[in-house]
Amino acid sequence: MKKLRGIFTNIAISLVSGFLGAWVLFHFFSPKAESNYITYPIPVQKTGGEEGSIHIQMPADFVQASQIATSSVVYIKNISSRRQSVDWFDWYFGGGGYNNRIISSGSGVIFSADGYIITNNHVIEGAESIEVIHNKTTYKAKIIGRDPSTDLALLKIDARNLPNIRLGRSKDVQVGEWVLAVGNPFNLTSTVTAGIVSAKGRSLQLLRSSNFPIESFIQTDAAINPGNSGGALVNTKGELIGINTAILSQTGSYTGYGFAVPVDIVAKVVGDLIQFGEVQKAFLGIEVTDLNSENAKEFGIQSLEGVVIDKVIREGAAFKAGLKRGDVILKINQEKINSKADFDENLSYFKPGDEITIHYLRNGKNEQKKVQLTNTQGTTEVIKRQILSAEDLGADLEVLPKLEKDKIGLKNGVRILNLRNGFFKNNGFEEGFIILKINNVEVSEAKQVIELISKAGRRITIEGIDRYGQLGYYSFSR
Repeated sequence: MKKLRGIFTNIAISLVSGFLGAWVLFHFFSPKAESNYITYPIPVQKTGGEEGSIHIQMPADFVQASQIATSSVVYIKNISSRRQSVDWFDWYFGGGGYNNRIISSGSGVIFSADGYIITNNHVIEGAESIEVIHNKTTYKAKIIGRDPSTDLALLKIDARNLPNIRLGRSKDVQVGEWVLAVGNPFNLTSTVTAGIVSAKGRSLQLLRSSNFPIESFIQTDAAINPGNSGGALVNTKGELIGINTAILSQTGSYTGYGFAVPVDIVAKVVGDLIQFGEVQKAFLGIEVTDLNSENAKEFGIQSLEGVVIDKVIREGAAFKAGLKRGDVILKINQEKINSKADFDENLSYFKPGDEITIHYLRNGKNEQKKVQLTNTQGTTEVIKRQILSAEDLGADLEVLPKLEKDKIGLKNGVRILNLRNGFFKNNGFEEGFIILKINNVEVSEAKQVIELISKAGRRITIEGIDRYGQLGYYSFSR
């Protein structure tokens, strides 16, 4: 019996010793898993003059994120032409002369494996044909839709099993976070630059050609140059967090200020363009402005939190809900609003017909109202733009939406879109010009434009407003 006890004791000691040895070996002698971050000590001076240090973590490299992202970025070639006139007759009527072929380029991001490509609207503006180049293969691209208010456009190529990018969430992006700007400028097979997020919710008033711009850019110091427009801003996981759109530079070259459209806005725009061919924008029917010490005094407001309503469009959603000029919007649903950029971005996630709760301050009292958002026509239906392609005039024509007419203070108007070679382009018209009158006849329908120009006599006069809100007057003699 004693002998048997001794055997069990020896077995127990052996087991305990084995487990203990394994634990020591694992914790003290086994190789550590490699971390993708390196810790750096940064010297600092403490209060009282003492010297010390803090430790920050930086990525060891960006190899994995670069490999993931670069495979999803493409080169986009915009091919157009401009008529070179040889005499006054060509200048006015486009007869004779010759065309100069113009090629511009930018970048794009593969959104889906079946060939949807995201890029900037300005990259494909004025294009007569578009080519997408990926892995040395050239594809003809079709424009699915454009949204000048966010400077985004969606293309489609005939391809399958493409390496589409993974989507992150721009709401989760933090200032100071490491990011990569990935582009394909000048068909250089993808370039990658690294930096950090410098700021969020930047509004630069870049999209002045749209009456309802949505500007809430992610700012980064990762190098972005003109050829990177439409490329990807990704996090260290290689996930898309923005579409590179603009740089702030007097020379057109990188100066440390790059801006990207947040991916949460991109996803909404792309989803609408795929489903409806048109972005379903939701409107409150108000104009808001950031609060500062001057306008706070004008409106009798004590705090600088939120945004103040500067204008309420009559018969709009906010007007019907009882919101007034001078009300300070603090939250949309439960999202805090600290700037106009916050307001525009949060509103961009909704569609016409959605009901939201506006938390606001009026005469020092916190109040809230439920508001049903509308579309540009003032209804809650799916919006489809009334666009007529006028091939003989070399442009598309769009009847001005009701909300836009109300905002500008117009009762009629037809906008020129997608300029091509033809009457309008040859006579110096720019895309976005709103035609109000032709030969002193008010224009309310797209068909009117075609009829009035074709039936005009020896002289044609066109009155309207350019995309910057300036009155324009054109006069031609045949």
